[in-house]
Amino acid sequence: MALSKIALNTTDWSLLVMNLPKLGQALAPGLQKLSPFRRRGGEPPPDTLPRVFLVVEGQNDIQFLQRISGILHAEDSRVPDLQQWQLQRKVMFVPSGGGDSHAWRFRLTPLGRPQFFLFDRDVPPVTERRLATAEMLNSRPNCIAVLTQRRALENYLHGDAIFEASGVRVSVSGSINLADSVARLVHERAGKTICWESLPGRARKRQRDRAKQWLNTRAVDRMTPARLAESDPAKEICSWLEAIARLATTGTA
Repeated sequence: MALSKIALNTTDWSLLVMNLPKLGQALAPGLQKLSPFRRRGGEPPPDTLPRVFLVVEGQNDIQFLQRISGILHAEDSRVPDLQQWQLQRKVMFVPSGGGDSHAWRFRLTPLGRPQFFLFDRDVPPVTERRLATAEMLNSRPNCIAVLTQRRALENYLHGDAIFEASGVRVSVSGSINLADSVARLVHERAGKTICWESLPGRARKRQRDRAKQWLNTRAVDRMTPARLAESDPAKEICSWLEAIARLATTGTA
């Protein structure tokens, strides 16, 4: 079905929200005029909307947060298990697709639900633009936006978890491009005749993407609460999960 028809006819709000990046920023004001809203007295269908929208960059971030929250929940039931919460419609992950963070300032507002935004810090000038967006979002009621203190979510991994998942040792810091570093090490360990620097840019990107994927899945599965305490001494991840739980249970920031 064409996206325009989804926007006009759907009562599957999860499908609509997942297509928001393709529908574009101009769609948000029009959400207030959609026919399902009119049929229900101007209100979104309460049985299909989640309690909280969780906006992250992409599938790798979703995998990381679902897995690490499950690990923490297994030790402390007060920590939300985001994968289970998604199945229970308490939360809905919305991948923004990266790019211009400003485009998400008002995109979900017409749906009338609390929102939690998590932006990778990345590197300047992207960092400054995302900080400005987060500041604006945090001025709105029932909305929380944070930037990671580290470059990306995989930078919160413990080196031992990465080693167990891949067999390579890497020094993890907050600022390195970890996917690039790990992809290079995996390539070198394989004894390829072509050195990393001589690979075509597209080939290096494929290997970086592959590394980023398993870093946010297999390596996260090797994390423990004790390892996270070492790799995230500021307890950033725990603070994000606490904020999400607060939005879901009280509806306020």
